[in-house]
Amino acid sequence: MNCELCIIGAGPGGYRAAEYAAKQGLKVVIFEGAEVGGTCLNVGCIPTKAYVHSATFEEARERMAQVVPQLRQGVEGILSHPNITLVREKGVFTDAHTVGDYTADNIIIATGSETKWLPIKGTDDPRVVDSTGLLQLEHLPKRLAIIGAGVIGMEFASVFHRFGSEVTVIEYLKECLPALDSDIAKRLRKTLEKRGITFRMKTAVENIADIDADVILMATGRKPRTDGLGLETLGVTLAPNGSIPVDDNYKLSSLHSPLSSIYAIGDVNGRQMLAHAAEMQAVRAVNHILGKTDGIRFDIMPAAIFTEPEAACVGPTEDQLKEQGIPYVCKKSFWRANGKALAMGETEGLLKLFASPDGEILGCHAYGAHAADIVQEVSVLMCKHTTLGELADMVHIHPTLSEILKSAAD
Repeated sequence: MNCELCIIGAGPGGYRAAEYAAKQGLKVVIFEGAEVGGTCLNVGCIPTKAYVHSATFEEARERMAQVVPQLRQGVEGILSHPNITLVREKGVFTDAHTVGDYTADNIIIATGSETKWLPIKGTDDPRVVDSTGLLQLEHLPKRLAIIGAGVIGMEFASVFHRFGSEVTVIEYLKECLPALDSDIAKRLRKTLEKRGITFRMKTAVENIADIDADVILMATGRKPRTDGLGLETLGVTLAPNGSIPVDDNYKLSSLHSPLSSIYAIGDVNGRQMLAHAAEMQAVRAVNHILGKTDGIRFDIMPAAIFTEPEAACVGPTEDQLKEQGIPYVCKKSFWRANGKALAMGETEGLLKLFASPDGEILGCHAYGAHAADIVQEVSVLMCKHTTLGELADMVHIHPTLSEILKSAAD
């Protein structure tokens, strides 16, 4: 059977590519061997946000049981478009133009990522779980140890401490959240420490048996999911981190002409492992197939960490600006000086806004209530090359937390 586009994986990148391509008139076949929606919807960002916005462990489990099926049903609806055929099995290449029983003009690999397990002695201990296993727990652990202070580790540390668990975070690096400005990351960690979370920084775990906890979360990152796709039949060489190398249109970076119609989007290409990045990469890949151009700025990619308080960032950290020798000015603003934050009782927070000497905004890193919403505004401004002066001239509603951003520009 023939189709114009075949997609392997129905996560954020895959189902967005299918939806967009189908609306553009392409005949699409999409393979998914598990539940549609991918990691993000089923065992990732959506379930964890259900936990973040719940007061108790029991409430969180109930909310997750309601929200996930509802959103999954929504994805099923998207994939019911008349131009889309959903094949409920894992897609495997038989050659450069064939997946399963379908031959396609173009193929998009959107298989996402999976837990990256460190080679630590004792990981077969029944106490050890990854994020999926933690979300499946039926009882709140009294003592939770988390290996890794990245996004996954920090979000679960914040959530389970609020539920009542005794939480210890063990991290090999000297600071948490390496993608976040070090000043912001340190302040956030100190805030969580004051609330009772224990951090053991610059500490390497050599044996799980040395950890005194009821449950141990392995939160040491994720790796591209490429096993069992049949990539070896295509002669594809993976990058050292296991990702599929692609160009800026997310086409496989290969000199072999038969691979010219194969794309890889989302976590599997290892570029920007975020659900919203996968969605926009899907649009770029389909646009390239259609011969269309777009103005998507992949160099401006906002991200958020939903701890309590939350943190967010877009653009380089101050350390990166210094290391790269980029001239900049740094403007700061504090939650404690904002009327809405005071009224909400959310006075903990700091925003750092970076700009070039002539005022063009280069980035923003922040922690505090609704930091993600504020950083999203900065992301929009950066896409339009906005300057500090132009931002200062923009009217912001009073009283709102967005005034924290305007205060920095002023």
